[in-house]
This record gives sequence, C-alpha cells and structure tokens, in this order.
Amino acid sequence: MGVYLSTPKTDKLSEDGENDKLKFGLSSMQGWRASMEDAHSALLDLDNETAFFGVFDGHGGRVVAKFCAKYLHSQVLRSEAYSSGDLGTAVHRAFFRMDEMMRGQRGWRELSALGDKINKFGGMIEGLIWSPRGSDSKNEDDDWALEEGPHSDFDGPTCGSTACVALVRNNQLVVANAGDSRCVISRGGQAYNLSRDHKPELVAERERIQKAGGFIRMGRINGSLNLSRAIGDMEFKQNKFLPPEKQIVTSNPDINVVELCDDDDFLVVACDGIWDCMSSQQLVDFIHEHIHTESSLSAVCERVLDRCLAPSTIGGDGCDNMTMILVQFKNRACEKKKADLGEQSAKGEEESEVQ
Repeated sequence: MGVYLSTPKTDKLSEDGENDKLKFGLSSMQGWRASMEDAHSALLDLDNETAFFGVFDGHGGRVVAKFCAKYLHSQVLRSEAYSSGDLGTAVHRAFFRMDEMMRGQRGWRELSALGDKINKFGGMIEGLIWSPRGSDSKNEDDDWALEEGPHSDFDGPTCGSTACVALVRNNQLVVANAGDSRCVISRGGQAYNLSRDHKPELVAERERIQKAGGFIRMGRINGSLNLSRAIGDMEFKQNKFLPPEKQIVTSNPDINVVELCDDDDFLVVACDGIWDCMSSQQLVDFIHEHIHTESSLSAVCERVLDRCLAPSTIGGDGCDNMTMILVQFKNRACEKKKADLGEQSAKGEEESEVQ
C-alpha cells in the first residue's frame, strides 16, 4: 500500500521515436500515488545497431529508479562482453553493477545529485522523475574508485527499484528482468511473456530468501517488501557470507534471449501498475485494437494508462504509478500492412467477379 492523493494526477510524460528498424512510443503517469517513483530509458542508438528500452519501478523512494535510468544502459555499453557481442552477459553484469555503484562516498554523491531532498531517517533521496536521452552518460568518466568523505561507509540506499530492460539488435532480442515489471511480445496476435514476475511466493525465491535468513509474512519479505528481486534495497543484502545472487533480495536478473521472426508485431515493457489491471493477452488485444487508429504509439500508451486508472482508491488496483513502452518492429509491420491490403484487394476483386 502507499499514500494516495485525493484526486489522481493524470498528466502524462510521453515520447515517440523511430529509426529505420524500430518505432517506439512511451507514456508514464503518476496517478493516485502521492509521488512518482517510476523512471525509464528509451534509446534507439545504444550503438549503431542496438536499441535499449527499460522500465524501472521504484519503491520506498524514486532515486534508485532514476539511478538505473541514468546509468544501467551505459554500464551495458562499457562491458567487455558487450564488445564481444554477448549482450546477455553484458546486461546481467550491469544489474549487479548498479548496487556496487550506489555504495560509498561516490554512490552517495551520485544519488544526492539525482535527488533534491534527503530523508536522513530512511536513507532515501527524493527528486523529480528523470529519463535520459541517447547521448546522456555515454561518454562520462566511469572511474568509480572509492572516494574519501563523510559517507565512505555508506552501504547504499534502503529504497529500491525493479528493472526490466529489452535490447534489440538485428533479429536478436535480449530481455533482462529483476522484479515484477514485465516484458511481453505479441507474436501473431498472441501474447508471450518474456520475463517472470519475481514474487516471494515462488518456490525458488522462497528457498533463497529463507536460506539467507529472511522470512515471508503475508506475501512480503520480512513483512515489508512484496517482490523478491530488485536493485537497491541494501538492508536485504547484508549477509557478508553470501554472494549477491544469494542474498535475501537480489538484483540477479533472469535473461531471456529470443530470435525475432516475421510474426512478431510489437514489444511491451511496463511496470506492475499496468499488469495489475490487465493480463498480458488483454493488453496485446487492446493495443491491436488501437495501434492503427491512434496518431502515434505514445497515444496508444496513453489510452492504456487511462484504461487502467481506477475511478477511486477503494480497490487498490489502478492506483499505482504507471509506465509503459511500446516498441513496433517497422519492417514486419509494413509487410503485414501490405499483406492485409493485398487480401482486401483480392476480396474486392472476387466480389466484383461475383457481381
């Protein structure tokens, strides 16, 4: 649960972009929540042949989501594995790198620069929502050496964030996920989940949590956190005898590598504010219904957000922050549109012949 407003904030941050291969639209909305804790990345030009899309759903504060939106893609790009073409290993390492970078004096300084209010009791740093542009942080100095200062022993933020990202390179799609944001692909109109929601009730998650010394109460880790993987949340990552992937909460992402095919329509990356209100198939059907009638892909996303927004806070669902990225595969879309037109033309000719 969270603190709700008396009336929802329905102003939306929307964006569209395209290149010769992909077209994307996105939209985010604060909704009923007292603050906006989502962030996102949408970069068509991570390099000349790779696009990067990510949704980061913060909890306990928004600064970790903002940090991931600013730095995660740049850490993927800097990886030796990325240079050798291994996108899966590169993005896997980048998730763990986020936790490393947020510790110590340098981590405190970077988090402070992203926020405008420090809650000294919770160790949380708050600020306005932020999203990067293609050129941001690519050429910054990545010397993250330990700095001396009053916060050299900073263990990292107590707030955290999900991270669900998708990289598209030619016909390869790589999805990495930690948390309960989700990536879904429409293939021939059928919804396929490309990520798994990480909840404490899952057998593998529960076993890791308990072995690391944690417990689950009312579906929440130690009675507080309702997801089992996240970046940040350092209070759950303090067991010095365990590696990062075996902590109570881990930033260890599931990696899914998919070969794109001609039947692929579009890709969706969205936070649980969407998935709490619509199933994967319901969302895919809704998008198919509106994608050819709306003026832009971001307009389709805006319709989804309006569709999911609850009329009141009584039920809970539809009251969360909402962020959604819609990515269309341009060449496939054009081919399908031509095919549809061809079928319509053929039907018209048949009807003329019958008459």
